[in-house]
Amino acid sequence: MTTPATTCHAPAQAVAAEFVATAFLLMAIVGSGIMAQRLAGGNAAVALLANAIATGGALVALILAFAPSSGAHMNPAVTLAAALTGGLRWRTVPPYVAAQVAGGIAGVWLAHVMFDLPVLQLSAQVRHGTGQWVAEAIATFGLLATIWGCRAHPAPVTAFAVAAYITGAYWFTASTSFANPAVTLARSLTDSFAGIRPADAPAFILAQFVGLGLALPLLRRPAGGTAHCR
Repeated sequence: MTTPATTCHAPAQAVAAEFVATAFLLMAIVGSGIMAQRLAGGNAAVALLANAIATGGALVALILAFAPSSGAHMNPAVTLAAALTGGLRWRTVPPYVAAQVAGGIAGVWLAHVMFDLPVLQLSAQVRHGTGQWVAEAIATFGLLATIWGCRAHPAPVTAFAVAAYITGAYWFTASTSFANPAVTLARSLTDSFAGIRPADAPAFILAQFVGLGLALPLLRRPAGGTAHCR
């Protein structure tokens, strides 16, 4: 979920990094949700807190580990924003997005395997309504603003800022801040605490792209054009 300042690496290496990073992100989201639900004794607030903290902690590690290889986008909205602001070649967008979606699905399935659950599932978790759609647009707007706003600081700052934002947004948004089309799609494939009904996923994804559109005018281009890869 970082900015794409390092996207001139060999495409295969970068695409593989996006796949692995997104897989681990979904393992963190879904796996911690399953563990939290099992240990919280029916207390949804405790389960959500555990889920948020685990996701935030994983984000710090994943961004620091994978940013040098691919930019650690883990999110089609970040990848599209990078291309739209001139920081990423457009020909890189399709393989990045494909890797993020495939990695997200693989991460969900691996979480199921770790917790002895059926690998193939569809979520029954209802997440629907105007409030949740507005929340997803706001969550995505805030995520992009955080990423691009941190670019003036040393690289590690972004990792901690993104993790802090997502951890907080779990709680201040009605949707618990998916803010990521690949994550939304993957979470429709788990009937666990972190799931979303497949029927509800398209509206979440549309709201996320609305958030991207609203944030785009505020996103700064790479300083001096040095992040352009041609």
